[in-house]
Amino acid sequence: MPTTWNRSPEEFHKIYVANTEAFYRLGRAELAPEMDEFMTKCALGLWSRAGNVNQRHVDMANQIYSRGQKQPSWMLWTLTSSVCESEVFLPPVFYWNLAESDAKRGTETSRTFIRMLTNILLYLAAVDDDVTMAEAEYITECTDRLTAVCDTNGVRKSREGLNPMDFVTSSEPSFTEKHPPQTQTSGGEKPGETAAAETRGEEEKKPSLEELMEQLDELVGLDEVKKDVKSLINLIKVRKLREQHDLPVPPMSLHMVFMGNPGTGKTTVARLVGELYAAIGVLSKGQLIEVDRSGLVAGYVGQTALKTQEVIKSALGGVLFIDEAYSLAAGGENDFGREAIETLLKAMEDHRDNLIVIVAGYDEPMDKFISSNPGLQSRFNKYFYFPDYNGEQLLAMFKMRCKKNGYALTEESEQAARELFGRLYAERDDNFGNGREVRNRFEDMVVRQSNRVAKLDSPDKEALMAVLPEDFEDRDEDEAEPTENTPERAEETKDEE
Repeated sequence: MPTTWNRSPEEFHKIYVANTEAFYRLGRAELAPEMDEFMTKCALGLWSRAGNVNQRHVDMANQIYSRGQKQPSWMLWTLTSSVCESEVFLPPVFYWNLAESDAKRGTETSRTFIRMLTNILLYLAAVDDDVTMAEAEYITECTDRLTAVCDTNGVRKSREGLNPMDFVTSSEPSFTEKHPPQTQTSGGEKPGETAAAETRGEEEKKPSLEELMEQLDELVGLDEVKKDVKSLINLIKVRKLREQHDLPVPPMSLHMVFMGNPGTGKTTVARLVGELYAAIGVLSKGQLIEVDRSGLVAGYVGQTALKTQEVIKSALGGVLFIDEAYSLAAGGENDFGREAIETLLKAMEDHRDNLIVIVAGYDEPMDKFISSNPGLQSRFNKYFYFPDYNGEQLLAMFKMRCKKNGYALTEESEQAARELFGRLYAERDDNFGNGREVRNRFEDMVVRQSNRVAKLDSPDKEALMAVLPEDFEDRDEDEAEPTENTPERAEETKDEE
């Protein structure tokens, strides 16, 4: 039966603005950028549980922005990719601050936020006219985690929001279940026939060690990093063989330090390391959980440990990747980052057989960070150095993106791209984004190429794919500001259905 929560993208935007405006009046209007980013992450996680992802989801994603904020410009290929890469839900740092403020002032804004989030996510789930059981479970998981933050901080009780389970219309398998990475067809039993069949299916979906090593080899540049990772994998494989033959195996730490500038592939390699460790039996799952200081540190004594423990729990069986980890030790002896470090060190000891921690950041600050605590020095003794990508490597990454997404460079446009990335590398400064520069330049190129092709009369397939030198030129005009819609009367917690 179709859901009654289905709305057009334009109607949803009015609802979103009305809800958020009402919340900002209770909280703080400056939260708008963080709110929109958080809601977008929730949408990606939600739609990974949907039955499908199509242009309707794209249209809805492009309406997730508060009044006065820039409108998103999702395309189907970027949305589906991001949905597949969505990560575990974690309460954002602004929500912890909100709950702490409520506890102090005796207010309940953080509880109101939960009701608002439930309503918005139900609208987002219903974009395809169905609310799947998996989507309802995801919404429930989100609200349960936020409620736990409120309860932990002692926020006073408030009226309950809607129960997502009351609005389920479909039990269709989720998008990620139907489109798993590296899926292999077995031709045997159907999913769900037996628990054993499901287990075998999960094993088949995981890439093999050989496939993962091929993915590592395919990464542009990073020759020394690749060599170090391969040596580490060989070391672990031999250790396991020695264990099987009852030979002595000296203790070793598998935690790592990744040092380098942003965009140099640290997160990509960390994800591969987790999958490689799972493939050789070191980790049970191999998932990657990525956080920074804001994902670990809270505002009051005792809260940071709980927040950090929640993140660690989600990372068990896989890799916990902490970006800019040195910020945890940058605030002095009384900074709450120290509490996060101590909690991490204890978890690394308690779960040494099923948790790998990778800390990452700039070279010098990371050296100081590891030296700041004897516990860190004893647990992190493997260092990987990620150099900046040069112009040719940036070009190679750009060409890979073009090929993957169905764009064809002419000789002239390839030369224009080579000159562009050569210039970007030669003129790089502390803000140079490496691989992120490639992604940004590719997305800019797609927009310019689309604007050019849209002016053609009945463009054929070749014209739709062709990238010309002018598609790399910067536009003179600024992008237009998004049109503001007049919000409906705000009723962020009203049960409309």
